[in-house]
Amino acid sequence: MTAELNAFPTAGTQTLRALARYPSRTAFAWPGGSLSYRGATDMIGSIQKVFMGLDLQPGTRVALLTANRAETWCAGVAAQLCRFAITWLHPLGSRQDQLDQIEDSEAAVLIVDAAAFLERGGELAAQASGLRHVFTIGRAGYGLDLLTALEQAGSATARDFAQLDDVAVLNYTGGTTGKSKGALRHHRENAGFANAILADFEIPFDPRYLTVAPISHVAGTKVLPSLIRGGTIHMMKGFDPEAVLQTIEREKINFTLFVPTMVYVLLDHPALAKTDLSSLDLVLYGASPMSPTRLVEGIERIGPVFSQLYGQTECYPVSVLRKADHDPKQPELFLSCGFPIAACDARILDENDQEVPLGEAGEICVRAPHVMAEYWKRPEQTAETLKSGWLHTGDIAKQDDRGYMYILDRKKDMIVSGGFNIFPREVEDVLSTHRDVAMVAVVGVPDDKWGEAVTAVVVAKPGTKPDERELIELVKTRKGSAHAPKQVQFVTELPMTGVGKIDKKVLRAGFWAGRDRMVG
Repeated sequence: MTAELNAFPTAGTQTLRALARYPSRTAFAWPGGSLSYRGATDMIGSIQKVFMGLDLQPGTRVALLTANRAETWCAGVAAQLCRFAITWLHPLGSRQDQLDQIEDSEAAVLIVDAAAFLERGGELAAQASGLRHVFTIGRAGYGLDLLTALEQAGSATARDFAQLDDVAVLNYTGGTTGKSKGALRHHRENAGFANAILADFEIPFDPRYLTVAPISHVAGTKVLPSLIRGGTIHMMKGFDPEAVLQTIEREKINFTLFVPTMVYVLLDHPALAKTDLSSLDLVLYGASPMSPTRLVEGIERIGPVFSQLYGQTECYPVSVLRKADHDPKQPELFLSCGFPIAACDARILDENDQEVPLGEAGEICVRAPHVMAEYWKRPEQTAETLKSGWLHTGDIAKQDDRGYMYILDRKKDMIVSGGFNIFPREVEDVLSTHRDVAMVAVVGVPDDKWGEAVTAVVVAKPGTKPDERELIELVKTRKGSAHAPKQVQFVTELPMTGVGKIDKKVLRAGFWAGRDRMVG
């Protein structure tokens, strides 16, 4: 590599610079505690010293299972400074999903937030093959307490040893085959995400950022940009609407990120009218469609602070619908997923990767420095998704004459419910194991609360009568609560295509047309 190509800093270096710039400020705060910028730097340095003593090779995968807490975020930074790659486990995922990710990523190190995941962490530590080291944040009956280890290690100056061609992150997304895919980024692809966010998202100066959604996912991408601006990350370990409202008022929060379902709950909460939310300057929302009616209500009751984000695991961010675009007098823009950010070349292409005429439907395709490098160990899917040098998002959209994009449908059958990506095949595979289920199709149907509600349409075996609650609990146990159907409908037959496949387009059309029930 030439010196010119290696001239820009990694996200790890950006983090150390931000922390060094404001040593006396509070970097992280949570109920009952806080950590200064200097304290975060010291913690990263001590954890790095522990990691460097493990005799692990560059590229070692470090898996993290955690609620929102400063210590695990610092551990992730320290791992990357050591030339290790981090992979965040979904905090709401099932045990099997988490095991699959540990196995697929070939993780050698597991870090567990013992306060939030004591039992699950123990199960993963016992069952995951290939793990060489297990650390817990807090004491547990397994592994080594990382907080004790760093105290014993003593202080050390954090240093960034990472090279741009080292793997930085392996973020997992759902897959149509039922197995998650690892979107791999080297430091080269990971380095620019914070700058892309700061350039186009209206993050306030001196941000007081409230993390409610998991930092393992999109909420975590706003931590470094907020630190670069000298802000404080206020961490909550779950969504408690009353606690959220109290925290915003007490801490004068000016920036947060919600999935639409959270906004709906807050709007319906009796404490909202009695809470001072005047400090809020930016409420980012995304991950699922938001009801235009409820968005107008949010603007009227909370303020003109809403901004929509769009992206995916393979490339984030892609576009943003800014605060000024949320004008109740122009509600048609509420249906847009925004305007492409400056760092992204986003176009609407046809099946031959040619740009479609303005206003016609095609697939959103993206070129950007922060697009993933590949799907880990999936060369065929990598080639298909990155065909012709474009990331093919799988989202079908049209673009207006100003450049705003409007998603029409998903090329894949993914359901976005409550901010989580659900692939029907995964739910269908579980339901098909039930003794009384002959056939099943899972679709997303419009829902004011969830954006889309996971709905199972089931044909029972002759002479049987499956119990709806039993089927829902089966999915909840095997895949987690996010995948569990909100409703199960029973029919005598499913619509079929001419080649004998279940016609999900017909199923969805029935629900989207407002029909209350499918009839067999």
